[in-house]
Amino acid sequence: QLQLVESGGALVEPGGSLRLSCVASGVTLDRYTVGWFRQVPGKGRFEVSCISSGGSHSRYLDSVKGRFTVSRDNAKNTVYLQMNDLMPEDTGVYSCTARPGASWWLPPVCMGDDWGQGTQVTVST
Repeated sequence: QLQLVESGGALVEPGGSLRLSCVASGVTLDRYTVGWFRQVPGKGRFEVSCISSGGSHSRYLDSVKGRFTVSRDNAKNTVYLQMNDLMPEDTGVYSCTARPGASWWLPPVCMGDDWGQGTQVTVST
């Protein structure tokens, strides 16, 4: 059974950087499309980034384009989200989710049945 564990969240000042990790166990992650979602109280949960199982295709929420980069190391069963030039509006709980997918495929919504527990990112002075 697929299990996902996120890490890397922290309190950081505006303009700072963080790298989030999503480590999978129980399956070989190279067959899974992986999404990063942000949840903010009162605003719901929405997709921040999505990466195809082969790593060749990705997409981003408009507000994070040029600042966030998603990548994966399938040999380590890990997907990363590099977050640069962080802004207060990036604050939230970041979770990863995975669903089976072809190496190049990005689904309309990058949401699977399995989720990690999330990691808190707070951008504040």
